[in-house]
Amino acid sequence: MKKDLDHLMIENQIDVLMVCGAAQHNPAMTYFTGSVHLTQGELLKVVHQEPVLYYASLMEREEAARSGLKTISYEELKIQQILEQLKGKPIQARAMRYQRMLADWGITKGRMAVYGMMDAGSAYAIFRELNRLLPELEIHSEEEQPLLLHAMATKDSQELERIQKMGEITTEVVGLVADFLTNHSVKHQVLMKNDGTPLLIGDVKKKINLWLAERGAENPEGTVFAMGRDAGIPHSSGADDMPIELGKTIVFDIFPCELYGGYYYDFTRTWCLGYAPDEVLKIYQDVWDVYQHVTQELRTEEPCQKYQKMTCDFLESRGHVTVQSNPQTENGYVHSLGHGVGLHIHERPWFGRNADATDRIKPGMVFTIEPGLYYPEKGIGVRLEDTYFVGEDGRIEIVAPYPMDLLLPMKAK
Repeated sequence: MKKDLDHLMIENQIDVLMVCGAAQHNPAMTYFTGSVHLTQGELLKVVHQEPVLYYASLMEREEAARSGLKTISYEELKIQQILEQLKGKPIQARAMRYQRMLADWGITKGRMAVYGMMDAGSAYAIFRELNRLLPELEIHSEEEQPLLLHAMATKDSQELERIQKMGEITTEVVGLVADFLTNHSVKHQVLMKNDGTPLLIGDVKKKINLWLAERGAENPEGTVFAMGRDAGIPHSSGADDMPIELGKTIVFDIFPCELYGGYYYDFTRTWCLGYAPDEVLKIYQDVWDVYQHVTQELRTEEPCQKYQKMTCDFLESRGHVTVQSNPQTENGYVHSLGHGVGLHIHERPWFGRNADATDRIKPGMVFTIEPGLYYPEKGIGVRLEDTYFVGEDGRIEIVAPYPMDLLLPMKAK
């Protein structure tokens, strides 16, 4: 949580955080500013000091103020003087601006962690120039000092409320998709539209985006709506021009966020329309069983990797290859069990090979549980996913429950 930042900064020997870029679709900036419309700015957080937001355009002064933070416009830094002094040298001008911002807070040396969204080439040049101006300032990246992701790993009540709202929106849209599919007529095993043409996966995705937008959400990462062989490849989004057929597994993984890049939700169901072949039923049962087994064993303070191993052991006992026995496998269980969810669709805690000793289930965490089995050459993929939260009392619950039925009977005559 944000209240942990000072402790994490001291623990990681970081004197100041700098966050760069817009406030939209920029998780690190949004974490501090909330959902405000800011096209360009920087935020500084010095140990034991409240964050300060610097904003570029006076036209956005009221948006910056909505963040609730102390705000300073670039004009107060006499940016025009810098630009005139360094005409034609934008990299040097920006580095000098950063130098002035840091000087306002007495930072001329020490260790600074950098976050946010910038063009990689520009960022490299700007921070190299800043290091020339401030040779005693050590600049560290998120990879070197992942303290912000550690802070984000636990959510306060306001963050949880926003994620719960996204869960409600997501499951409502999932229900609309199920009704939409099952109310189509069928011809030669293919769902048909009123104009006599096949219903395509792309048609469903357009409906999903519309229904999300009507509810104040957006879909920046797209949707996985993959059928048959594509369902057997975990992150295949599904071919938009593929007609939807009865009896084939459809992996429906939807992960929308609040408008302008706020908090995400993550959810997956696997469906068969009309009927499910016996082989699909068996694989689905194995995934459902391991999901139930793992979720019933979830406990606070337990290492997340424990549940990845539990999943692998269970599925191997059912005869499936997993990443535990073959890390390169493309069949069977091929990914990790879950991940944290927040302003990033994937954030701490980690459950897979990238997890470390700090990845333990703790109060305030929001994370997914998503076992799956994949057999692309058989045209089968199955994944079940819900997002869970951990209450302050240690209770672990699904954020937005939704039925786990594999078979969706067709309603249309």
